[in-house]
Amino acid sequence: MGLELFLDLLSQPSRAVYIFAKKNRIPFELRTVDLLKGQLVSKEFLQVNRFQKIPVLKDGDFVLAESVAILIYLSLKYQTEAHWYPTDIQTRARVHEYLGWHADCIRGTFGVLLWARVLAPLIGAQVPEEKVGHNRTSMDQALQQLEDKFLGDRPFLVSNQVTLADLMALEELMQPVAVGYDLFEGRPRLAAWRTRVEAFLGAELFQEAHSRILNILEQMANKTIPVPPPEAHPTMLKRIARIT
Repeated sequence: MGLELFLDLLSQPSRAVYIFAKKNRIPFELRTVDLLKGQLVSKEFLQVNRFQKIPVLKDGDFVLAESVAILIYLSLKYQTEAHWYPTDIQTRARVHEYLGWHADCIRGTFGVLLWARVLAPLIGAQVPEEKVGHNRTSMDQALQQLEDKFLGDRPFLVSNQVTLADLMALEELMQPVAVGYDLFEGRPRLAAWRTRVEAFLGAELFQEAHSRILNILEQMANKTIPVPPPEAHPTMLKRIARIT
């Protein structure tokens, strides 16, 4: 069995892994794990990842979770172009610096509006408007830090070329955009960065990876989104409870 990737393109880190593999022509078998159908909590997926999280890479008997670890593994195993995961020790350190900051300040923060407007209502839950407002403040603060600390006057976040940092950042920032919150408005530097990253990835791949998330509001209006089964509700409610 060749390389297998367990993904759902509704998930930001899943999209990052999918885009990276596709852009670098890495052959893999896509194993879709549909979050909204509760497949993440299925007995079958538990055998793949006991933490019941995606993305997951399976390379023969080797199983690896966590998107950053997967992206680095793919970079090294398939010897992708050096700009993704630079060989220069200081530039590589900057990539790791961003990814550490991303985990603390970006990951989890920029998906709140999707939970508030789409996912929570699917199971009859609600995110208080006070928390939504607080989240917008947190996003604005993080965006300012992203521009000032990492982007600066460079074309990309840590160097003059696209790295894993840009890919991870873009996918997280696409979450609020998908539900109608234009966080790039009034931020020309960040908007120009987004345009450059999208251009590098290519329109076809970008559309392929984002078609599901960018149509989420239309699917909701047309009532074509699967209602998560009861067994998925406890996990979803825990995620909602973590919103501050």
